[in-house]
Amino acid sequence: MPPFLFYSLEVIGGILLLFLGGDQFVKGSVTIATLCRIPQLVIGLTVVAFGTSAPELFVSVSSILQNADDLAVGNVVGSNIFNILVVLGCSALVFPLRVENRLVRRDVPVLLAISSAAWGMASAGRMTWQAGVALLIGLIINTVWEIRTAREDHQETDGTSDLERTRSGFNRRLTIALLQLAVGITLLVLGSKTLVSGASSAAAFLNVPTAVIGLTIVATGTSTPELITSVVATLKGKTDLAVGNVVGSCLLNLLMVLGGCAAISGEAGLQVTGELISEDLPVMMIATLVCLPIFWSRRSISRIEGGILLTAYILYLTDNVLPRTALASWQDEFRLATLCVAMPILVIVVVTQVLIHMRFTGSEQS
Repeated sequence: MPPFLFYSLEVIGGILLLFLGGDQFVKGSVTIATLCRIPQLVIGLTVVAFGTSAPELFVSVSSILQNADDLAVGNVVGSNIFNILVVLGCSALVFPLRVENRLVRRDVPVLLAISSAAWGMASAGRMTWQAGVALLIGLIINTVWEIRTAREDHQETDGTSDLERTRSGFNRRLTIALLQLAVGITLLVLGSKTLVSGASSAAAFLNVPTAVIGLTIVATGTSTPELITSVVATLKGKTDLAVGNVVGSCLLNLLMVLGGCAAISGEAGLQVTGELISEDLPVMMIATLVCLPIFWSRRSISRIEGGILLTAYILYLTDNVLPRTALASWQDEFRLATLCVAMPILVIVVVTQVLIHMRFTGSEQS
C-alpha cells in the first residue's frame, strides 16, 4: 500500500472514531446532567471539556518527554485558536448558538484573564515550573467554583419520571451514562491519536516543516474531539453543551495542559519560541476577546458570526502555511489585504451586532 494512502486511511479512521466518541460522550454527559439536575452548560464547562481536552494533554506531555517544547506549546495555542474560530464557527453554521449569561459575566472574562496571564508568563521565552504549578492551582480553584456556583446561577427542572427517581432506576441510568463517558473518552483519545499520527506522517511525507505542525495539523487533530462533540451537541439541540465545551476546553488547555507541561519541565522551564510570543499568542488573545461582544449581542452566535469566525481561521491558517509554499513572496501582500480588508469587516460586523443588541435591549426596557 502506498504510504500516502495509508496515512489518508489513518486520518479517515481517526475522524470516524472521534465522531463515535463524541456521540457517546454527549449522550453520557446529558444523562448525568439530567439525573443530577446540573445545568448542561456546567457539564460542558467541566466533564465534557475535560474529556475532549484529553488528546491535547496526551500529545503535549508526550512532546515534553521527547524534548519538543515548541510542539507542546504550539498545540495548546493552536487548539485554543481552532476551538474559538472553527468549533464555534462550524457549530453556529449548523444552528445559531444560544449563550448563557454566565458565560458573558464569568467564564469568558476568566478565560481572558488566564490567557493574558499565560501570555505574560511565556513572554520571557520560557515558562517556569512555578508558573505551571500556579496554573494547576488555578485549575482546581476554577473547577470548584464552577460546581459550587452551578445551582446558584441556574434552576433546571428534573425531567425524570417517578420510576426513574427510584434508587434502582437512578443507579442503572447513572451506570450506563458513566460507561458512555468512559467509552466516549476512549474513542476520542484513540481517534485523536490515530488522526494526529496519520496527519503528521502525511505532513512529513509531503515535506511540510515541523514548525507548522504544532499550530496546524497537531492542533487541528487534537481539537477535532471538541469540533465533533460540539457539532453533535448542536445537532441534538444541546447548544449550551456545545458552547460550554469550547470555553471549558480553552480553559483546560491553558490551566491543565499548559500548566501541567510547565510543571513537569523542571528547572529548564518550558521553552516558548519568539514566533509564538509575537504572533500566535496575540492571535489567541484577539480571538478570545472577540468572544465577548459576539456572545453579548442578543446572547447568541448567529450563522453570520459563525461564518466570520470560520473565515478568520482560514486567513490565520493561510498566513501560517503561505511562507512554506511557492507563494511565500506574496505573504506581505496577503497580510496587507487581511489588515486593510478582512479585519475592518470583522470589526464593523462585531460593532454592528453590539449596537443592534443595545437598541434591542433599550426597546425592550422601554
